[in-house]
Amino acid sequence: MGFCLDVSGEFACFTRPEMKVERVSYDVITPSSARAIFEAILWKPAIQWQVTKIEVLNPIKWMNLRRNEVESIVSTRTAKSAMSSGEGHLGIYVDEQRQQRASLLLKDVRYRLHAEFQMTDKAGPGDSAGKFADMFRRRAEKGQCFNQPYLGCREFSCDFTLVDAADGPEPIEQSSDLGFMLYDLDYGDPASPQPLFFRAQMQDGVVTVPDRNSPEVRG
Repeated sequence: MGFCLDVSGEFACFTRPEMKVERVSYDVITPSSARAIFEAILWKPAIQWQVTKIEVLNPIKWMNLRRNEVESIVSTRTAKSAMSSGEGHLGIYVDEQRQQRASLLLKDVRYRLHAEFQMTDKAGPGDSAGKFADMFRRRAEKGQCFNQPYLGCREFSCDFTLVDAADGPEPIEQSSDLGFMLYDLDYGDPASPQPLFFRAQMQDGVVTVPDRNSPEVRG
């Protein structure tokens, strides 16, 4: 069951994982970030979203920005320990851990995202593809979402509109090899998720996203 969203935002940052200190964005939205937008509108254990195509509608523009960030976060292990014992230190003293980081961001982005969902083994007797398709369509048309969709970083929120695949402007006339791009995370081992990558090629503004089980996707 396929759907198409027109997504836009003032800023975006789809951080390259190899950049350890400064944030540097990929040229184009990653499949995992695109999937998260669909899941923000409708996520259920019974369905799994698969992004199939990314169309770049606005020219790729960059900007440099310095932002204040904290140097650490509260770990999952610390939080679970505090929940189990009933006590623990979960606070972060921002003044002690504040640091400035330079970021290379995308500016004035707009994409047409194509995705479809498949039923999972967690679907119940009353679940069907038609039921979830109607649910997604209804929520997307009303602008409803479980959480505010964003473009890589939570502070870069985005607008979305459910559109027909043939609606709107043509993709940009640009073709390039985008190199190895983060595809998603493999949660086969929940304690240690592993990144998956694929060789992203943009042809006339269109990035075709392979299936998760394709040999083109590897760790």
